Amino acid sequence: MDMMKLMMSDYKVETINDGMQEFYVEFNGPKDSLYQGGVWKIRVELPDAYPYKSPSVGFITKIYHPNVDELSGSVCLDVINQTWSPMFDLVNVFETFLPQLLLYPNPSDPLNGEAAALMMRDRPAYEQRVKEYCEKYAKPGEGSEDKSSDEELSEEEYGSDDEDDDDDDVAIAGKPDP
Repeated sequence: MDMMKLMMSDYKVETINDGMQEFYVEFNGPKDSLYQGGVWKIRVELPDAYPYKSPSVGFITKIYHPNVDELSGSVCLDVINQTWSPMFDLVNVFETFLPQLLLYPNPSDPLNGEAAALMMRDRPAYEQRVKEYCEKYAKPGEGSEDKSSDEELSEEEYGSDDEDDDDDDVAIAGKPDP
């Protein structure tokens, strides 16, 4: 069972509803990346046809990345969404696919258009925003799972660490009013 392989590879795994089909995995940001030191809660759902059909993988903890939808946590990753093979397993997802996604974002195929645009337009500002999100949402040992993708930074929280307010014109995605 892939979930057991993950646990034997020292990943913290938490089942949902005591089943083996849905669970959370604690994922550490890859070394030498903007995300190093961050810890994210990832939701994994295994379809009935797994491993012949790819798992559903999404960030529960909020992350700022061009290829991760800021609101839903959905991941845009070809190897999971389109080119999945039964030869892959969940250890591949957490030790190779997700680290590669964080190390090498692809702003030309975004799920978070604002992050992609900022990355292409102003790389230092993008990197600063990534670090702010890591600090705010993905701090290890501080209940990072409580800061989920359903929440957003308020104007006050977002601007609290900035000395200069050059980014005032950048909108933060949120849910539309009903």
